[in-house]
Parts: sequence; C-alpha cells; structure tokens
Amino acid sequence: MLVQPYLFLDGRCEEAIEFYRSALGAQVDMLMRFKDNPDLKEHQDTQDPSACMSPPGADDKIMHASFRIGDSTIMASDGRCTGNPDFRGFSLSVSVPLSSDAEKLFSILAQDGKVEMPLAETFFSQRFGMVTDRFGVSWMVVVAA
Repeated sequence: MLVQPYLFLDGRCEEAIEFYRSALGAQVDMLMRFKDNPDLKEHQDTQDPSACMSPPGADDKIMHASFRIGDSTIMASDGRCTGNPDFRGFSLSVSVPLSSDAEKLFSILAQDGKVEMPLAETFFSQRFGMVTDRFGVSWMVVVAA
C-alpha cells in the first residue's frame, strides 16, 4: 500500500510547481493540462461540463501533475480552479540533514507565506519549524536526528 499527498491548488498549480522546483529541487514526472484530457473529444458535444471534468475556461490549467521532492512523490492539480485552496488538518514534513539546510529551506518556504512556528532547537531536533507557504500548504521543516 502506498499513500501519497495530492494537492488541489485551485488555479495556482503551475505556479506552485515552479516554486517547488526552485525552492525544493522538485522534479516533474508527469503534467497533463485539462485541454489534453482524452475524454474532452468524447464529450465535446455534451452540454454537461462535468462530463469531461474540465472547469470552464481551464484548458491551460493543470488537470494532473506528479512531482518528486527527494524520495517522495506529490501529486497536484488545479482542481475546479475556484481560486480558493483550503489546506487544513495536515502538513508536509521535510527532513534535512543539517541545520543550515533547514534555515535555507524554511526561509524560502516562508517567502510570501506565514511562519506558524519559528525555526528553533527542540528536544527532538537541532532545528524544527512550521510554515505555511504562499499557496496555503503547511510545511514542517526538521533536521533529521
């Protein structure tokens, strides 16, 4: 069994992926836009927009993407493109080997985001902090023991 996070970025998926590429070294494995959905041709004559899962005006938005950060795979989409992503009740945790790595990563993720818990020494790590990035995704940065 494999459990993977799937982020619905509601219209900001491409921007987020580019940010994660530069900030975290993310490598994109797959990216499909709504206009590339093979079901579009099959349902192009229907009046029901839900028949092809494509929000109106979202042809160039991302229907599905898969990218790797280190050994982890994260999937993402623009979803319904409402512009209202709502990430609650979870965080993505990233472990780094050195305090200097944590400082750098935390600083990058915090740009135009919100520091929830400043990066500091804790009883379980040389450095631990929590930050919500500019896309509303919550991250925990920790130096591996």
